[in-house]
Amino acid sequence: MSIFNTDPIDAKCSRAGCLEKASICLTWANPNIHKNGRFKTWLSCPEHLEYLRGFLNDRSFLLEERQLA
Repeated sequence: MSIFNTDPIDAKCSRAGCLEKASICLTWANPNIHKNGRFKTWLSCPEHLEYLRGFLNDRSFLLEERQLA
């Protein structure tokens, strides 16, 4: 289920203060806030993937993880 398209050329990591090129797209939703199919996306560089993935998984927010083209 791919629900997010981004241009990988301009994609930067979503981790605060990171300016590295992103290679992974994390799609997530907080069920208390995001209703009716709404979701958010974070982009991650390889260095911050475990941090961002862990944050979302700890809260059961992660919907999809995929490589950027």
